[in-house]
Amino acid sequence: MTERLLTHLRHVDLAVPDYDKQLDFYSGVWGLTKVADDSGVSFLAAEGSPENYVIRLRKADEKRLDLVSYGVASPADADLLAERLLAGGVELITRPGPIDTPGGGYGFRFFDVDGRTIEVSADVRVRAHRKIEEREAVPVRLSHVVLNSPDLDRTRLWYQRHLGFALSDTLSSPHMGDVMHFMRISDQHHSMALARGPHTSLHHISFEMRGLDEYMRGSGRVLRSGYRKIWGPGRHLAGDNTFTYFLDPHGNTIEYTTELELLDEDTWHPHVYDFSEPEVTDQWGTSNPMNELVAKESFNDPDRGCFIAPPV
Repeated sequence: MTERLLTHLRHVDLAVPDYDKQLDFYSGVWGLTKVADDSGVSFLAAEGSPENYVIRLRKADEKRLDLVSYGVASPADADLLAERLLAGGVELITRPGPIDTPGGGYGFRFFDVDGRTIEVSADVRVRAHRKIEEREAVPVRLSHVVLNSPDLDRTRLWYQRHLGFALSDTLSSPHMGDVMHFMRISDQHHSMALARGPHTSLHHISFEMRGLDEYMRGSGRVLRSGYRKIWGPGRHLAGDNTFTYFLDPHGNTIEYTTELELLDEDTWHPHVYDFSEPEVTDQWGTSNPMNELVAKESFNDPDRGCFIAPPV
C-alpha cells in the first residue's frame, strides 16, 4: 500500500436525463441545499458540512456517475499524487491545476481501474456551515460512497496500491465468496466500499444524519413523500452504522446513516463477516430481510461513462 495522501471524501457527481425532477428531490425531499447552478448543472451542499457541495447534478441524455472527488491536504500533495499515479501507469484526464467549481481549489482528474473518473483537490474554500439542531432531519455531511465492480479484488488492490486505501472489513459468504470490501482513508471505518456486481456502476451514496432521532425522522419524510424504500431501518455489523436505503428518481440507491464507527488504526485488524447471517446485515433485526431481490436493486444500470482500464 502506498503512503496515504487522501484526507476525505468531498462530493459525488451525477448526470441524469430528468434534471428538474432529480434536483427537486435532492433539494427538497432529501434535505440538501442548492448553492449554485449554471446551465443545467447544480451544486448541492449539506448544511452541516464545510464542503462547498456534496452532490453535483448535471443534465445529460444518459444517466451516469460523472466522478467521485477526494481531498488532499495541500497542492504539493496533489502534485505528488499525480506524479505517483503517472509513474504507476495510471491515465490522467487532467494535470494538476486550478479548479473552476464552487470553492475553487487546485487538483486533477484520472481514471480508476474500472474506468471511473476520480478527482483529487486541495485548497478548496471552506463553506459557511452550521450545527444541525435537534430534530432537524437533514444531512450533516456526505458519509461514504459504494461502487460496484465486476472484479472486486482487482479494484480493491488498485485502490490500496495507488491511493493508499486500507481494508477495514469484508463481507463474504460460503456460497458467494467475498461480496464487499470496506475501505478507509482515515479512522472512519469506510469512506468508500467496493461491492461485487455484474458491471461497473454506482452502488449507493450515503449521507450522515445528526443522530438516531434525526435519522428516523428523515427516513419517515422520504417514505411519506412516496419514494421507494429498498432496505431498512437497521444497523449493520461492519461499521456499526444505521441504514435506510431509498431509490432516487433515477434509480440510484441513496442512504441515510448515522454513528459510523471510528477505528483505532494502530490496532485494527480486518474482519471477514458472513453476509448470510442476519445479525451481520442488521444487528437490530428491524429491517426487511436481505435477499437477492434487495441486493439487485443496488446493482444499478451499467455505467456507460466508464471504460475498462488495463489491470495495474
